Amino acid sequence: MHWLEVVLLGVIQGLTEFLPVSSSGHLVLFQGLMGMEEPELLLDICLHVGTLAAVLWVFFAQILEAAKGFFRFCAAAPKGKAAMAQVWTTDQDARMALLIIIGTIPTGFIGMGFHKIADKLFASPVLAGAMLLITGALLWATRYVRAEGKLLPKMTWGNALTVGTIQGLAILPGISRSGSTICAALFLGVDREVAARYSFLLSIPAIVAALILEVADASAAAHPPVSMLLLGGIVSAFTGLAALKWLLAIVRKGSLWWFAPYCWLVGATVLVANFV
Repeated sequence: MHWLEVVLLGVIQGLTEFLPVSSSGHLVLFQGLMGMEEPELLLDICLHVGTLAAVLWVFFAQILEAAKGFFRFCAAAPKGKAAMAQVWTTDQDARMALLIIIGTIPTGFIGMGFHKIADKLFASPVLAGAMLLITGALLWATRYVRAEGKLLPKMTWGNALTVGTIQGLAILPGISRSGSTICAALFLGVDREVAARYSFLLSIPAIVAALILEVADASAAAHPPVSMLLLGGIVSAFTGLAALKWLLAIVRKGSLWWFAPYCWLVGATVLVANFV
């Protein structure tokens, strides 16, 4: 694989991992359009490590506070249900940590179920195109969501299970993980900023779990040069950092729907190209 292809894949991964246009769908489409080979597994891992580094950088303070809150909840457990309920109700950091854990459960079950057929899903540009149309419809619908929503203390475990289920379904190429989970939270009446923050914090366990599975699969795979791995990871990290900050600003403005026409255009183009 040429270094220009590595840079291009890093840019695509960094931009589309966070922008609501589906990173998996775009990787499938770009590889098909440009005749690129599928990235070697270890390179794919490094691309995802780059975007993971970006989200950890942006949300480091919130991650640290959520971890502290989780330990406070655990410390309350020996004191009984009343003490645990008190922490759940009054400690927002603990509530966020628990909501992330709850949301990760359905994501994990769905991810494990789809893991064995993931290769077949990612080999279908038609599927990616169709799912991009659905992603566009979800994004467009956010135009009709109320500007003010419920803040974190009002977000329930049922909301977390729903968003986590949507995140699991985003394994389908063309379904944007960030777009679908933020949309789901907004449709449930969650505040814009809380929806975005929860979406990206919820992505961390999913990305880590996917990386662990890929590392296990890559143990016997051929390894590309270390320079290529570093290049891909660095490009992905810096591009992802810029994309993440941009998307957070867009969500705060209630302008997530801006990306809908792009998803429709790309999705429709792919379907027409494959059926005409």
